[in-house]
Amino acid sequence: MITLSGPVIGFDFGTTRIGIAAGQAITGTASPLAPVSARDGIPDWSVIEKLISEWQAVAIVVGIPLNMDGSISDMSRRARKFANRLKERCQLPCYLIDERLSTREAKQISLARGGSSNFKENSVDGIAAQLILESWFESDQLISSETRLEDLYGIGRN
Repeated sequence: MITLSGPVIGFDFGTTRIGIAAGQAITGTASPLAPVSARDGIPDWSVIEKLISEWQAVAIVVGIPLNMDGSISDMSRRARKFANRLKERCQLPCYLIDERLSTREAKQISLARGGSSNFKENSVDGIAAQLILESWFESDQLISSETRLEDLYGIGRN
């Protein structure tokens, strides 16, 4: 179990929207925040930097969307690149975690709460980020965003 003192911000990387959640390692819980729009995976960095500053985050977590067989996808690489940009811009420790099926689970949670199945209008990105962050709190791995994905996952080496 991760033990950090202070708020942690989690991200569910996407090319058009980036889900965000804020949480505390001490409680192991997180809450979804409003997603940030992105253009081809590039957000308005000032919005993200302001959010991290307002929450006084001590660390950042980014979900890595591996393929179901554990192999590395193009989106995995893009999410890691996003994580490293966050680390550079915010000067905070940034960690990675496997986030397979987080969006699917987020959709199920939203539907169970009576949400619309139109996920373009009814964004579940914040819920996905919440799930990513909470699973990171439960893990015992601190994988730095600078770690090469090929060094972590044996499948999918190029």
